[in-house]
Amino acid sequence: MNFIQRLGFFSVGLIMGIGILMFFLGGKKASCDYSPNARTLKNIRNKERVFSENALVYFSDNNLDTSAVTIILKSGNVDFGKSDTKRERCKIYFISEELESGEFEIEIENCKDKAIIKSVNKIQ
Repeated sequence: MNFIQRLGFFSVGLIMGIGILMFFLGGKKASCDYSPNARTLKNIRNKERVFSENALVYFSDNNLDTSAVTIILKSGNVDFGKSDTKRERCKIYFISEELESGEFEIEIENCKDKAIIKSVNKIQ
């Protein structure tokens, strides 16, 4: 068997394998969240969100929509140095992100079954 025949068999097998993988894995909503930042944000996103009175007042006073929290939780940066991750019950995280109206930092209390948005601050 010469090189061209081996290359042909290899190509057919490779294309069939890719097709089978695309068929079985195509509809899955799988994600690769391996960094601590991505795992923390995904953990918070998957929980029920509760807004504190302080956060709601900030949103209404500054004409911001609470959907900004969803944007921050998608691509924000967790400040682990400022966060309190050693707490027993609910850990405190500070997450910042640049939005159209400026850079914001939110303080979130991440409990077992819910995430409480405690405060929102605009970073100057």
